[in-house]
Amino acid sequence: MNQTLVIGSAVVDVIIEIPHLPKTQEDIHIKKQSRSLGGCAYLASDILRHFHAPNSLCTAVGGGIYGDYVRKHLQQRGVPIYVNRPDHENGCCYCMVEEGGERTFIVDHGVEYTFDESYLEHIDTGSIDSVYVCGLELEEVNGPEILAYLEKHPQYTVYFAPGARVMKIQTERMERMLSLHPVLHMNDEEAMTYSGESTPEKAARMLFSRTRNAVIITLGSKGSYCYDGERDWYAEPVPSENVKDTIGAGDSHIGTIMACRRYGFSFAEAIQIGNHISSAVVSNTGGMLSPEDFQGALEKMPEELRCRLNAAMKRAE
Repeated sequence: MNQTLVIGSAVVDVIIEIPHLPKTQEDIHIKKQSRSLGGCAYLASDILRHFHAPNSLCTAVGGGIYGDYVRKHLQQRGVPIYVNRPDHENGCCYCMVEEGGERTFIVDHGVEYTFDESYLEHIDTGSIDSVYVCGLELEEVNGPEILAYLEKHPQYTVYFAPGARVMKIQTERMERMLSLHPVLHMNDEEAMTYSGESTPEKAARMLFSRTRNAVIITLGSKGSYCYDGERDWYAEPVPSENVKDTIGAGDSHIGTIMACRRYGFSFAEAIQIGNHISSAVVSNTGGMLSPEDFQGALEKMPEELRCRLNAAMKRAE
């Protein structure tokens, strides 16, 4: 089976639970602090792994305490490390989680946000048919190298998640990315801000006019939405019983969509399944799911979708 190349970061998420974001000169006490593997690319690839969807995570693992943590935990989860750069520091993400679960990130980018085509030396590039890229990597110094690689392979299906810093991505780089006809994955605020439109539906149409490919927009408590150039698709929200934090909600959603599309599901079905998986993610601390929580999310899906998913996953094992 062909595979998805996931380009991007694996970091340590330092999760700090606080009552609210502090104001200047305010002293607050944290409720709890924990650590977890994170990074948009890693979290998306971890969902692909749960679905048994073939993928390779192309991330440089650096040195220092955070690099040691990433290396150890990737090895524990059986994730191949293709690029070891212990002479360069690995970064981390400080995740400030307020009451109610909303998160704010303060990030220290390290070697995990670099890319060079030589990083693919030990990856089976002949089996790649799709690629995931996050906006953070595109914005970084090696963003042009990612674009150059993709431009050399127009046959790839590109999944692009610009993220909250979409307006910070250099215009020339964004133009080059959109010309690759990516499947776009954004939340409603990101889509409307970038497009200048007043509704997700209008934003999707404007974005589709630039990419000529499906535009997926997550709508928070209202579920998710997709426009494929012909019609609108909506997926109802899946309520979470106990929201711990929203870390990884979007990453798990796009990871699910990539897996489902590989298995032949429509975009309408994929965003519905994605809602179930992201609902399970926000019910846990951090952006990852245990095998038990992933299976629990599958069991809550409509029977027809669950049976088809299980059959596809079994064939891929």
